[in-house]
Amino acid sequence: MIISRRSFLKWTGLLGTASLVPVKARAWKSRAPQDPYGCLVDLSRCIGCRSCEGACNQANNLPAPEKYFSDVTVFDKRRRPDDKAFTVVNSFHPGEVDVRGTLKPTFAKIQCMHCQDPGCASACLTGAMSKKTNGAVHYDKDKCLGCRYCMIGCAFQMPAYEYSNGLTPRVMKCTFCSDRINNGQKPACASVCPVEAITFGKRKDLLKLAEERMASEPGKYINHVYGKNEIGGTSWMYLSSVAFEKVGFLKMPTKPIPQTSETIQHTMFSYLWSPILLYGVLSVVLHRNHKKSDKHGKNDKKDHPKGD
Repeated sequence: MIISRRSFLKWTGLLGTASLVPVKARAWKSRAPQDPYGCLVDLSRCIGCRSCEGACNQANNLPAPEKYFSDVTVFDKRRRPDDKAFTVVNSFHPGEVDVRGTLKPTFAKIQCMHCQDPGCASACLTGAMSKKTNGAVHYDKDKCLGCRYCMIGCAFQMPAYEYSNGLTPRVMKCTFCSDRINNGQKPACASVCPVEAITFGKRKDLLKLAEERMASEPGKYINHVYGKNEIGGTSWMYLSSVAFEKVGFLKMPTKPIPQTSETIQHTMFSYLWSPILLYGVLSVVLHRNHKKSDKHGKNDKKDHPKGD
């Protein structure tokens, strides 16, 4: 049986329309490790000594900073981790005063949060970003394509790119000192903190410790552990005596980033739903354009009969 071009277009259009029938999406499932390590940072204890920055720099063989780690003038402006510094400490003045009435700074250390269900790993096309059982979000440079989708997928905007390295650029971020953890050591930053503002341990134990501190000193801490539920939970968590929004922390939803993005992807491509829909829509457009072309051709014949 010979099918005309017009019939073919009609049928493909109908198939495209049929593809609009809802398809049951595959339920999203968290891939977070059950018992990972983590760090609890108590901002009320941090004194801004930047020892954590120096230890991180040494442990990761990063280039020397423009201003040495004892230079407090770096607090004059807000900083972000980049390809040369995996963690930074910033100073804020949220309104607290000491016993003498002097405005008191609050220091906040930031780095990759090592999410339980990381958006960067979900966005990565090759598996160069992955969540490890020890809690670290690991980067494998040998798998990296340089697409930088991980930078877009990170809700905290932590991955940085080596733009200065033209031949073998890498995505750079805190490694959670994964090798040290696997060898029974603490992350470098946690191992040198002189006031124990950073506590390393199992995530569930750190959450218990945070709850105990808040319960024992309710007037000291706000009743919120940042990182407990933010975007599904993170391996780095924080206690604070002031609102987190006042010290540079972003307000985040509790739903993991991949729960939304991967559900959309799975729904769109279940049973070739998306390609069929796309092909169907294109077919309808072509069919309509063809009809318009035929109509204009007939009108031209009426306006210009033979012999004129």
